[in-house]
Amino acid sequence: MKTVRIGAGAGFGGDRIDPAVALARDGALDYLVFECLAERTIALAQLARVADPSEGYDKLLERRIRAVLPDCLRNGTRIVTNMGAANPWAAAQKVAETAADMGLTGVKVAAVLGDDVLGHVAPYPLDDTGMPAEALGTRLVSANAYIGSAGIVDALQAGAQVVICGRAADPALFLGPLAHEFGWASDDWERLGRGTLVGHLLECAAQITGGYFADPGLKDVPDLANVGYPLAEVGEDGNAVITKLPGTGGQVTLATCTEQLLYEIHDPARYLQPDVVADFSNVDFTEIGPDRVAVSGGAGHPRPETLKVSVGSRDGWIGQGEISYAGPGAVARGRLAADILKERLLPFQNAIAAYRSDLIGVDSILPGDSDAPPPREVRLRCAARCDSREVAETVADEVETLYLCGPAGGGGVTRSLREVIGIRSTFMPRSEVEVSVRIVES
Repeated sequence: MKTVRIGAGAGFGGDRIDPAVALARDGALDYLVFECLAERTIALAQLARVADPSEGYDKLLERRIRAVLPDCLRNGTRIVTNMGAANPWAAAQKVAETAADMGLTGVKVAAVLGDDVLGHVAPYPLDDTGMPAEALGTRLVSANAYIGSAGIVDALQAGAQVVICGRAADPALFLGPLAHEFGWASDDWERLGRGTLVGHLLECAAQITGGYFADPGLKDVPDLANVGYPLAEVGEDGNAVITKLPGTGGQVTLATCTEQLLYEIHDPARYLQPDVVADFSNVDFTEIGPDRVAVSGGAGHPRPETLKVSVGSRDGWIGQGEISYAGPGAVARGRLAADILKERLLPFQNAIAAYRSDLIGVDSILPGDSDAPPPREVRLRCAARCDSREVAETVADEVETLYLCGPAGGGGVTRSLREVIGIRSTFMPRSEVEVSVRIVES
């Protein structure tokens, strides 16, 4: 039976590059997939594209391509990624330019287009208010549909060695190569469901090899500093073995696979994807060797008639500042500083949509424990979401003034200011989303 080897080169935009290099060099892969996109990521990328039409793709695109492309070409490994973010065509051109600069000519790079539906989203209701997207007015900056694997399949059939997507659904990045290699029909729901399962297991990279899983004393993971990224050996029926490169850190076990299976899943029997409604309710894992887990039992049902759309809008500014207090009375001085800030910001309360202060290490995540001994040092964080940049700057300014206009012993002030991109969702008919492929060569 034919087997396809497909590996995960990244699980988010800032992920480590070295494990992907190891897979490209030593993995004997057919495909290396970089999953680097999140909801806020693409909205921020849209802002970058508005500022500069040649931008809007992943900031690490060139570094990753330079790191893995020579080995991938040498080993016949094709690359699939969503690092195109808000500008897949510009990203494809950048990859071709980078390949040419490295002396790698004739590399065929495909951009999968069509997920940007900003021009069509206006009448569709948003999940948080029920109001149509057009009610956001000039605040609306992006609308990207979660497209499926069809464009990836088309690109691979056209001979692309590197496929650059925008907002393709995460599992679709893996499903596309499998559907292409095995010739799965677009209504072969069982195999599409199994391919989506493989994609879901691999999409977060090191999460299934021990990263994010590790918890000392409860779930110990060996050599996490050198954690390897996962790969799957997938058969024509869609069943697979999840593993990693020998000699890399981390582990692939029943436990790591089970945790990743349940990650971000609301209803295991109905995992809605653009290609298929995947059914993970009868998935079976079997440890068949060290760092080798066989997965079977995935299924699927006919795909939804609508596609989810991630809608980004300008939602104000966040001004933030931090300051530390140490020694006797540190907590009391930190609380006094927080009270002072709150009072000084009262004149701006009508322009502050949300405000909070935290003593990091005391009550910033969980409620404070009144029976716990007071810490010897605390860090006060104050942040406000504001209607304007000016008010947000005032919040950060007031934290800095605590140096001399606040309690004793404050130090180490940091401050930041950032625009808020709010994310909402809607759904639109798949018939309104036209996917196409455009190719450039180095």
